[in-house]
Amino acid sequence: MSRRPAFRSAKQPVPFRPSSARKRQPSPWLWVARIAALPLLAWCLGLIWFSLALPGPAAMTAKTDGVVVLTGGAGRFRRGLAVVEQGAARRMLVSGVGANTSRRQLAAAFGVATRRLRTTDLGYEAIDTRSNAEETARWVASQKFASIRLVTSAGHMRRARLELARVLPADIEVLQDAVPSEPTAPSLAFEYSKYLLRRGALLAGVA
Repeated sequence: MSRRPAFRSAKQPVPFRPSSARKRQPSPWLWVARIAALPLLAWCLGLIWFSLALPGPAAMTAKTDGVVVLTGGAGRFRRGLAVVEQGAARRMLVSGVGANTSRRQLAAAFGVATRRLRTTDLGYEAIDTRSNAEETARWVASQKFASIRLVTSAGHMRRARLELARVLPADIEVLQDAVPSEPTAPSLAFEYSKYLLRRGALLAGVA
């Protein structure tokens, strides 16, 4: 007795099997989540750039008419004083000091002789970075300076420059002189966020 080959006839129907190519469509909420994540990704990438491209100190050989020190960080005042005493600038403005602070008190706080501050002006009107810039602009105009050296922390420098660009004439040269520091990740993230918010406000026409 001969055996027939064990294969299906071409006319015999093939059982239906669901195609593996038919996948479930992504939920609309997944697309919403992806779109919402884009600003966060952009913020993270910007923070990396902000952290890696922090400005550094300027050389003492670079001379300017004046030096502006923004209060609020260790080492800024001493840096500004060194700039004047080494002849890199003729006069210094310390912007944002307390209302009752005198030269003698400032000298005592930093352990220097009062006579070393004879070319130092104290700015009492500034309470934040925006008013620092406005106070600086008035000082530059009163002194008829054409160039200044800006002394502040590395993380604060971009926002300070942003505010100065808003109020200073375009022909005033600003030399960045960032005081070396070791900022923490949270402080850099906070400073970067403030920079973005202020830049956005200026682009929107909010002075």
